Amino acid sequence: MPVTSADSSPEPAARPAAPSGPLLEPSAHPGRESTGFAVTARHGEKARAGVITTPHGEIATPAFVPVGTKATVKAVLPESMADLGAQALLANAYHLYLQPGHDLVDEAGGLGAFMNWPGPTYTDSGGFQVMSLGAGFRKVLSSEFSGGEKARTASGEDDAVAEGKERLAHVDDDGVTFRSFINGDEHRFTPEVSMQIQHGLGADIMFAFDELTTLMNSRGYQERALERTRLWALRCLAEHARLTAERTHRPYQQLWGVIQGAQYEDLRRQAARDLGAMDVEGWSFDGFGIGGALEKENLGTIVGWVTDELPEDRPRHLLGISEVDDLFTAIAAGADTFDCVSPSRVARNSAVYTRTGRVNLTGARYRRQFSPIDETCDCYTCTHYTAAYVHHLFRAKEMLSSTLCTIHNERFVVRLVDEIRAALGTGDFDALREERTGAYYGSPR
Repeated sequence: MPVTSADSSPEPAARPAAPSGPLLEPSAHPGRESTGFAVTARHGEKARAGVITTPHGEIATPAFVPVGTKATVKAVLPESMADLGAQALLANAYHLYLQPGHDLVDEAGGLGAFMNWPGPTYTDSGGFQVMSLGAGFRKVLSSEFSGGEKARTASGEDDAVAEGKERLAHVDDDGVTFRSFINGDEHRFTPEVSMQIQHGLGADIMFAFDELTTLMNSRGYQERALERTRLWALRCLAEHARLTAERTHRPYQQLWGVIQGAQYEDLRRQAARDLGAMDVEGWSFDGFGIGGALEKENLGTIVGWVTDELPEDRPRHLLGISEVDDLFTAIAAGADTFDCVSPSRVARNSAVYTRTGRVNLTGARYRRQFSPIDETCDCYTCTHYTAAYVHHLFRAKEMLSSTLCTIHNERFVVRLVDEIRAALGTGDFDALREERTGAYYGSPR
């Protein structure tokens, strides 16, 4: 998902063939046959529950996957993440490539061993960070580009950079060149390099390298970027097969393709059909990610377009959501797993989720609240500490405040998705959605 740069290249002509050359037979890796996905329950047209099997355990879906960007969920021990019910964690290839290096993580035995996390792990391709940091938008890419007349303009802005920032990344048909946000060193990511990094990191589930566009990009650029992503996906599959053949001493890693196409129905559907049917000498994607900046009001519609076209027997991961209504909307549209940095990020700024909405614990009303943050919550924080104590920690600028609030927020989202999964099995999804969104927002959504 690297950063876009104004591109004057002509429209692609005939689609090139998949990379050639002998590849490992897909069944040759001793661990591949023991991985996969099975649907266990359905509700309505598209909502479903299931199980993803990985070398480090099963993931019951729908599932929320907390983000540990640099091999850590900030301020929280991996053991605490297991205690609060997280089934898997996601780390970022871009950050771990820059520091400490994927070769070091590989030497340590892979991401899980390195961070003392025994369960399943995900890594994203690193492209989102190349894009957001490279254009100076940091972690507010989606909200920067969501909504507004400017976002919907037909001409678009194909070389957008945040005000006062210098572009640090440039994309071409082969890959992306970027400068480290740490020290300014220049680096180059290609589909092959992304696969080499992610194989070194050793996550159970990893994502193909793709080009992330924004809602401000023109239709013409969206089309060129989508074709570039399709060609990169072919290269990712080929390199994944090559590396898998070299690394049979390591557990099998699933490779998931990423569906782009912005807000355009025909592009989203075409991307889903292309990647869903993609085959490189018997190698196909083990699952799929749904990426890109999305307007909130169109989330369910866009996810629905994609899941209409994707194979039913493989899981779908929606990148970057954790809001209560978004989770229900995405699951109803057929998404299976989700990740987002928001629960931990807002926790470090004193914002916490409660059954009746999000609140800020630095508010004066919490100074003497000698009861839990949320009486209905079963997290470690709410069963051991009062809101008044956590309020004091924030006011005193104590680090423990971030730890306690992150535990609470991550448990809130994990528990909600666990409840949704149970409701899919019992047929109570619609009732749960009405009850939980009604309580959280003041009226059902």
